[in-house]
Amino acid sequence: MSKLFSGLEPAALWSHFEDLCDIPRPSKLEGRAIEHVRNFGERLGLFTQVDDVGNVLIRKPATPGMEDRQGVILQGHLDMVPQKNADTDHDFETDPIQAYVDGDWVTARGTTLGADNGIGVAAAMAVLEADNLPHGPVEALFTIDEETGMTGAFGLQPGWLEGDILLNMDSEDEGELYIGCAGGMNTNARLAYDQVQVPAGTVAFRVSVTGLKGGHSGLDINLGRGNSIKIMNRFLWQASEDYGLRLATLDAGSLRNAIPREAFARVVLPAAKVDAFTSFVTEFAATVRRELSVTEPDLRIQAEPGDVPAAVMDEATQQQLLRALSGCPHGVLGICADMPEVVETSTNLAIATADNGIIELATLQRSSVDSLIEEAGRSVRAVFELAGAEVEHTGKYPGWKPNLQSPILNTMKQVYHDHFGKEPEVKVIHAGLECGLLGGVYPNLDMISFGPTIRHPHSPDEKVNIDTVRKFWEFLVATLAGVPRK
Repeated sequence: MSKLFSGLEPAALWSHFEDLCDIPRPSKLEGRAIEHVRNFGERLGLFTQVDDVGNVLIRKPATPGMEDRQGVILQGHLDMVPQKNADTDHDFETDPIQAYVDGDWVTARGTTLGADNGIGVAAAMAVLEADNLPHGPVEALFTIDEETGMTGAFGLQPGWLEGDILLNMDSEDEGELYIGCAGGMNTNARLAYDQVQVPAGTVAFRVSVTGLKGGHSGLDINLGRGNSIKIMNRFLWQASEDYGLRLATLDAGSLRNAIPREAFARVVLPAAKVDAFTSFVTEFAATVRRELSVTEPDLRIQAEPGDVPAAVMDEATQQQLLRALSGCPHGVLGICADMPEVVETSTNLAIATADNGIIELATLQRSSVDSLIEEAGRSVRAVFELAGAEVEHTGKYPGWKPNLQSPILNTMKQVYHDHFGKEPEVKVIHAGLECGLLGGVYPNLDMISFGPTIRHPHSPDEKVNIDTVRKFWEFLVATLAGVPRK
């Protein structure tokens, strides 16, 4: 029985989610979560198998009288995005998530919550465990590393799954059924630089950009939120021109699929320029706060005295870097012509680091049109190559083409209407769901993605609405009971 979430319904789902919160499971380090789910399936006496990449499959037979129904695959991913506030002491490899109830929501203290996709995983586990739910043959597929490469979905082999219908439980707005998603691609750059002697008579500062909301680089890309890399770069460029600033190190952003929230730089400048520079910091911060007053009310830009570094970046490369980061596109690049409320193409300038003679830059392009993924990637590549960087495209994955004639879509629309008295919204999402890859391996699957309401995924403000978890569960249970016959 859940202790943190005592009194919340459905109790079984919340109990499993609490267990997941206790298990460190950042992307690529899901080993304990894999074992937890494997042991769970084996304890239930169900067919349980782990494939070569770490995906877990558990099969549960149909309940009596439901043997002639189409098989349903309940699918979610075991990993979570490890993001925390700078002032939060948390090790995602060892520490449990400090989840708690905050009014109508469940959230976490200073870190991501992992409701993305822990709620979906917990729901599948609750179905497997239940002895009072009518359903046809059920499979639960728990994939790995969805957030940083979709390694599990990429590694899924044909012939493993037996079901006809796949319910992906990784969407984040209750009452919405997703029937298509964007594909994506990473564009990464690497550039070496010379570490040169710190100019004589300089003073060191640690510059920080903090307090931004960040968020999901697909779902939140159209909200006008600040990008810490862009803000930091703007600061560094102006200060280098006006005050002779030299860059020693840069550390901005941490995940390719999260809008960067924080950026830190170690810099030096002539001692004679310190007073003017200090005034500039105050003026610059006020300017950017005015520009982003609606979307980023907690933005902070500071420059604090620090120790003089051992070396700084050579001046020529510093100029190349600042110009490349300024020219690199970020944000919405196109809107769907036939669905003007949906982002068609976007790019996220996600990570920028410079230390020990190496600059590394990471971006993520998304589009519901595969050819436009490549075009957006070329735009980013061109900017970085003009700066002399080595650039590569990696991790390309396809989108999921909508099927408005989907039988499970029609079933779920009717079930939702019968259960809640209104029509669900049918949508395409500007994010990389695993459905695109899974459909490539199993092209005959009829797929839908749905879930409870989760706000600010991929950021420490992540939270899940309690009442929508209840509705999501009731909808899932009713859908399983209403699956068509074979």
